[in-house]
Amino acid sequence: MTDEEAVKIFKCLSDKSRVQILKSLVQEPMYVERLAERLSLTPSTISFHLKKMMDANIVNSKKEQYYAVYSINEEILSCRMIDILKEESTEGELQKKREEEYRNKVLQTFFDHGKLLSIPVQRKKERIVLEKIAESFEAGRKYTEREVNITIADFHDDFCTIRRDMVAEGLLERTEDSIYTRRCELQTDCE
Repeated sequence: MTDEEAVKIFKCLSDKSRVQILKSLVQEPMYVERLAERLSLTPSTISFHLKKMMDANIVNSKKEQYYAVYSINEEILSCRMIDILKEESTEGELQKKREEEYRNKVLQTFFDHGKLLSIPVQRKKERIVLEKIAESFEAGRKYTEREVNITIADFHDDFCTIRRDMVAEGLLERTEDSIYTRRCELQTDCE
């Protein structure tokens, strides 16, 4: 199911009259006039809602003599919401692309020839900068505080703030005896 199809279904289910129509159709297939009578709505209102539900493919119709008889599409309505939400989405790829473009823009803004120009104030941007610096450390290897300071100083003079923020963000772990290790949770690691 595409994202557009899922949105149509959710929009249809967000209307009280449509939910009442579906509840009636679950009991038995019906024609417009019967639904109107049962729900105390006008036939034109029922027809309007049925058209929307047919566009979303949650209702079917078939001709019986002079009437169009409507029934629910059990295949669509028996889907679990979690299954719909777990389906791969084209939107997900676009989101990844936007995030990567944003990340690259932040890195271009705050780094010049490998040197950090300033520590970003905004947390999201700082996280991206800290992840870039964390790439200089091998995952799982133990570093002394001096080694961490020297590595960070290659990027920026305020190595104390950056080291503290990397620990706070969980990019580096610090033991009681001031030994640091980099966690294996960066985008570029452990693949």
